[in-house]
Amino acid sequence: MKLLQIPTVLLEQRIKEEMETNPALEETDEEFADEQVDYEAGADAAGEEAAASNEADSEETQYSDDNFDLDDYLNGYMEDDPASYKERGESYQADEEEKTVPVAIENSFHEYLEQQISLLNLTSERDLTIATQIIGSIDEDGYLRREPYAIADDLLFSQNLMIEEKEVIDILKKIQRLDPPGIGARDLQECLYIQLLIRIEQGEDLDDDELQALKVACKIINRQFEAFSKKHFEKLQRQFNLTEKQLRAAIHEILKLNPKPASGYIAGSMERSAQYIIPDFIVLNRDGELELTLNTRNAPDLRISDSFRDMLRNYNDQRKVNKLTRSQKETLQFIRQKIESARWFIDAIRQRHETMYKSMYAIMDYQTEYFLSGDEKKIRPMILQDIADRTGLDVSTISRVANSKYVQTEYGTRRLKEFFSESLQNSEGEEVSTLEVKKILTEIISAEDKRKPLSDDKLTLLLQEKGYNIARRTVAKYREQLNVPKASLRKEL
Repeated sequence: MKLLQIPTVLLEQRIKEEMETNPALEETDEEFADEQVDYEAGADAAGEEAAASNEADSEETQYSDDNFDLDDYLNGYMEDDPASYKERGESYQADEEEKTVPVAIENSFHEYLEQQISLLNLTSERDLTIATQIIGSIDEDGYLRREPYAIADDLLFSQNLMIEEKEVIDILKKIQRLDPPGIGARDLQECLYIQLLIRIEQGEDLDDDELQALKVACKIINRQFEAFSKKHFEKLQRQFNLTEKQLRAAIHEILKLNPKPASGYIAGSMERSAQYIIPDFIVLNRDGELELTLNTRNAPDLRISDSFRDMLRNYNDQRKVNKLTRSQKETLQFIRQKIESARWFIDAIRQRHETMYKSMYAIMDYQTEYFLSGDEKKIRPMILQDIADRTGLDVSTISRVANSKYVQTEYGTRRLKEFFSESLQNSEGEEVSTLEVKKILTEIISAEDKRKPLSDDKLTLLLQEKGYNIARRTVAKYREQLNVPKASLRKEL
């Protein structure tokens, strides 16, 4: 169950950890590639091996019984060694040997800020200590959530320095001039205001209209931030005596700002690196026939170590000549335990692949229309129990597969969880997926007049006109799940 929860991107790491702790487990060489077996044959072999292991265990639990037949153990446990657990995933870009590795983050954002401390022209070690403490208190979004008095208290306890709150504020104002703009702000209003001030100060290449728009934006953020956040545009026009064009230009400048100053910093550059998703499944459309494969490129192929098998055979040969000593029996126990553990792990990986393939195949079969067309409106209502009934697996097992796995299709990569939804009846009595309703809702909101956004009541009426019997509170719930704000906050000039 634990292996089943691990996504493909982390499976290789888990396998390497097991190989480090178990010397009997090793990666298969190319010469063993022809020893691959399919899932069914692998499962049968695993059953025979488990039976042989159990029989050997019952004959000699502590390895002290002279009647223990090591020959039988070797023959029953080591003969049919499935060198691989890969099968259906093998066809996926077999010519590519490279393994996909996620992007690694090297340098921290706080280190980047500390490198800029020299630009602050601090005159004493005391000020440097305060600056370092402030930078260390900045969160991952670039905000300083701690109050100045709390930072002063931290310095008192950690550095035994009596610091006035005003000293912290003075140093903070200098830090807020560092890169990226807006860093060290204590709330969104201050963050946007700092960025606007810096743009005005550094805007030597700005024309008069841009400069005027920035100054108006500064006034709006500094004096009427609440009205701006609630999109009370008429109030802003009256307050600052602005035309609609002037207000639109000012808002355009505000929308260019970064509400999370630290969000763009990764590994020494201010450009966001792509976050890769490695799909666990690949579904291809072959002239109307769907083809499903597992992505196993990041999972090294495993087998039992030859050296451990040879050691086991050597003890067998030695036992035929002389009775094993206590030390030799303990060594034999260690070898056998490691081999059994390796066998268990290989079988667990195989079962993981079997369960994943069976679950995804059932999902693909259930949602055939979507995988053939890519039309989200054709995703059928589907719950975990539906797939559990089709596969014979437990609902909790299906849940583990769905929650952490991705499938690559011709229409993009999607999380399996997205295919599961409740159902509701339309005006014709047919069951439709809530995903279909959300898709229609998204289309309606996208096409609305942004000067007069549709209220939840109006959205409900439009959905009902399209045949979806749905209550207003349900529309509001779906809108929130889609991260769409209410009508008053969708208003634009």
